[in-house]
Amino acid sequence: MVFSSSIFLLWFLPVFLVVYFLVDRKYKNGVALLASLMFYGFGSPRFLLILLLSILIDYFFVRQIDRSAETKRRKLFLTLSIILNLGLLAYFKYANFFVENYNALLSAFGTNPVRWTKVVLPIGISFFTFQKMSYSIDVYRKTSAPLKSIADYALFIMLFPQLIAGPIVRYNEVANQIVDRRANETSDNRILGFYRFVIGLSKKMLIANILAEYVDQVFALPASTIGIGTAWLGILAYTFQIYFDFSGYSDMAIGIGKMIGFKFPENFNNPYISKSVSEFWKRWHITLGSWMMDYLYIPLGGNRKGKGRTYLNLWIVFFLSGLWHGAAWNFVVWGAYHGLFIVMDKMFWHKASQNIGKLPRVLITFVIVMVGWVLFRADTLSYAIQYIGSMFGAYGNAPVAFSNPQFVTTLIIAAFFSFFGLTKVGNQCLDFFFNKKAYNTRQYILVGILMIILLVLSASFILKGSFNPFIYFRF
Repeated sequence: MVFSSSIFLLWFLPVFLVVYFLVDRKYKNGVALLASLMFYGFGSPRFLLILLLSILIDYFFVRQIDRSAETKRRKLFLTLSIILNLGLLAYFKYANFFVENYNALLSAFGTNPVRWTKVVLPIGISFFTFQKMSYSIDVYRKTSAPLKSIADYALFIMLFPQLIAGPIVRYNEVANQIVDRRANETSDNRILGFYRFVIGLSKKMLIANILAEYVDQVFALPASTIGIGTAWLGILAYTFQIYFDFSGYSDMAIGIGKMIGFKFPENFNNPYISKSVSEFWKRWHITLGSWMMDYLYIPLGGNRKGKGRTYLNLWIVFFLSGLWHGAAWNFVVWGAYHGLFIVMDKMFWHKASQNIGKLPRVLITFVIVMVGWVLFRADTLSYAIQYIGSMFGAYGNAPVAFSNPQFVTTLIIAAFFSFFGLTKVGNQCLDFFFNKKAYNTRQYILVGILMIILLVLSASFILKGSFNPFIYFRF
């Protein structure tokens, strides 16, 4: 089940909210957990039992961490928890990748390949694995006390708004909210949460899905037949598509969470106005970057062991970030690509670029990121390399293909909102829609009318059958 489907928008969400708001406070967690089980079971029933079993085992491990006074015993159960979570992730997400590469190596030496039944990837495994690890690590570090009820722990892991594609909610960020959300259960939050949900749905249905049609057409072509103009236009459209698709999902998750009393962390902050790749990663998929910083970069040594080790640690983090996104060489290279530019920022580019002006720095960063998205969108590394070659004229300059008025209009709208934050007015407007804790009566009415219009437009696209799954469902 996805947020941008008729069954979710017209049936699941309204019924859930009505029941959730009507039941007594002591039953709200139970209603949310039951809804989350139904939500995940609808899309991935075969993996529901595996997820529940891993939650049960992990809950036991973490209880032992909390109860143990001996450091060795605490470390033992933390290690077991990490092995459990990374083991499941490695098997379901990377087994096919490793076997395929192993067979390719065997074939190169003239040996028969290993027989293998491909493993199906459980939806959302990358996201809930990191959430489960944050729970065990935070309890081990004594950042937060463990939950007393296994049902509450299951709710933390499986809460449906952010279960499939984030934001990655760390345990210490919502530990208190799992057991008591009264401070957040206000009329303002319910209304603002609804507004945020509609904004996210509009990003997905009115921008990302329209751009996706053109992107899919371009990337279906043999890379060697794509001219310069089509290649740049195709990846430009994808650059905006993935932003409005993923940030749209995050907005919808944050909005639903707000409606039921949860305050989820922000996941995007106008990433395409960044003046460096380092800044881009402080604005893009913020919860992943924060998780990697606290649970990987700092344990590796961070910046405490000299510049050389700092650069290596940064590159390792981004290399693994690429692998986290997907079990394919193009994702590995994509992570290493960004890691290289992060290191270059630290080494010299941040200082060297100070005198060239804000807009040139933004443009340079945008182009670097856009070229990187080719690696992310392409099905294979070889196709990505050929496509980048097309962008720089390796296969000629054929006329631009497949453009139409709706696509062009949507592309302009996407570009406008992507760079809107560069202006003072844009910042004020974005702050008004995303950071306000409450509106006055007139503002509620005006924004409400706008949201109803956007909701009707988005619903009309859904009912017409304009379905396109969220990009990050793949991970």
